Amino acid sequence: MRRYQWIKWRKFLLWLLALVLTGVLLWEGGPTSWEIALGIVGIVLQLLFAVLFIIIQFAALFWFLSRGRTYWILPGETGATWDDYRGNPEIVENAERIVTLLKGVKEFKEMGGEAIRGLLLCGPPGTGKSYLAQVIANEAQVPFAYASAPSFQNMFFGVGNLKVMRLYKKARKLANMYGACIIFIDEIDAIGMNRQVGGGGGLFGMGGAGLLNELLLQMDPPNIDNSWFAKLLRSLGLRRKKAERPAVLTVAATNLPDVLDPALLRPGRFDRQLWVDAPDYDGRVDVFLYYLQKVKRDSTLTPERAALDTVGYSPAQIKHIVNESVVIAHQRGAQVASYEDFRAAMETYEWGLKQPLRSMSEDEKRNVAYHEAGHAVAQYLLKPHERVWKVTIIRRGGALGLAATKPTHERYNRSDSEILAEIQVCLAARAVEEEFLGKKLNGVTSDLQQATEMAGAYLGMVGMGDELFSWLALGSRSDALKALRPKINELLKDQMLQAKKLVREHADFVHAIAEELLKRGDLTGEEIEQIYVRLYGHRRPEPADVKPRAFVDSGVQVAPAQLLDESANDTKDSD
Repeated sequence: MRRYQWIKWRKFLLWLLALVLTGVLLWEGGPTSWEIALGIVGIVLQLLFAVLFIIIQFAALFWFLSRGRTYWILPGETGATWDDYRGNPEIVENAERIVTLLKGVKEFKEMGGEAIRGLLLCGPPGTGKSYLAQVIANEAQVPFAYASAPSFQNMFFGVGNLKVMRLYKKARKLANMYGACIIFIDEIDAIGMNRQVGGGGGLFGMGGAGLLNELLLQMDPPNIDNSWFAKLLRSLGLRRKKAERPAVLTVAATNLPDVLDPALLRPGRFDRQLWVDAPDYDGRVDVFLYYLQKVKRDSTLTPERAALDTVGYSPAQIKHIVNESVVIAHQRGAQVASYEDFRAAMETYEWGLKQPLRSMSEDEKRNVAYHEAGHAVAQYLLKPHERVWKVTIIRRGGALGLAATKPTHERYNRSDSEILAEIQVCLAARAVEEEFLGKKLNGVTSDLQQATEMAGAYLGMVGMGDELFSWLALGSRSDALKALRPKINELLKDQMLQAKKLVREHADFVHAIAEELLKRGDLTGEEIEQIYVRLYGHRRPEPADVKPRAFVDSGVQVAPAQLLDESANDTKDSD
């Protein structure tokens, strides 16, 4: 170490000696040597000016291109607290631990630990990942930077790297001032895809990998103090203090954690992962309490009632629906929002605006009415764990009509009999067409597609048929569907016979619903139930008494995701 310092001081003395000798020679040479020296200096300055001018042009261009679209929020500017983050108390509990670490970075280091450097938030859109990062920053009273991963990408190779470098440079500077700093990168999968499977973009395919490499380096850099003053002291051998790494926490969000590069997920980077999912019933009640207390509403619109209708909704969707309810109430001249406004807002959000076809003939209207009546009857009789929510023959979006259900309570499993019942619901419209209209219509395309997919899953995914074969092991569902086609078709034909028998036994129910639809255009679930009670003198049987005929429930099975989603928004439409 001393030898290294002596070499540095020797270089400094040699340069000083050279400058002194040059000055002496110029002084002894007189005016002639001064003129020659000034001429040489002038030429050198002109060359330096030209080079500097070119450098400034390129520097200005790259400075403009490398300006990151980053929003910096200093402590206290947002005011977002734990009271504002609703619906996922377990997420809050885990996030509070991170806040505790950020607040006590100095004490934690004195204990021998290292500040965390990465937190990956995974989950569907609208579940509050970016908002959670803001709350963490505000509760910890540290600066917060919001950036989108696609904004780092650039057509010029290396410009994205400059954006990342500048972002982390500023973050480290603020971390030295406030004790810590948080960088939030949204949609991290845009630049963090697995390099072994072709991830990364940029010019000629090079920019993405280079950008990811830069991000990896900046997240886990060596312990180096890059300030100019520290560099000067270190070069003179006057700095003995160990370099420290500023506490910069990178929080990233993604909907696709499975595609990320393994280097991003190793310890020291995104080694902490937090799954932010849509809230359950209790969570939705909490979210509705938060938003409904901010609007004027009547007694019909309660958090519990709204939460039951919005299974699978994210907090962002809930906020949107509540706001749309107020918009609809205001448009109709009301002073407060009601449950009917909330329901209208949900229908518009899920299905689109009402667009009646005034030129439709009476015969076509009758076809659509019986089509939807078939769905409604099967839904009401075969799905006791759900309630018919809406049946309409008024066009919405691309559907001439629809029949939708909502669950009576949240459920996470489906039995084999329930999947068969769902298949019968899909086929009930065609059954009604053949039994009561004497023809087959083309409005069952989506029904047959859905029924075929569920029958394929029943036989080839969840092992509810006579085999335990799963097409998931092959990786290609289309090939498996072709191989299972005879058995799928046999199952569909059997369920069609069951659906026809069901609608024949309840022919009065089918006719009554179709007639009411032709008169009024749409019916609610309560009105469907009133029709049934008027015809049969009692409500539908309890869940334990209702099973598709000729099939015995073999126990509750874990259903695939596409089958579980049916309970959230079970819509059957006419093409």
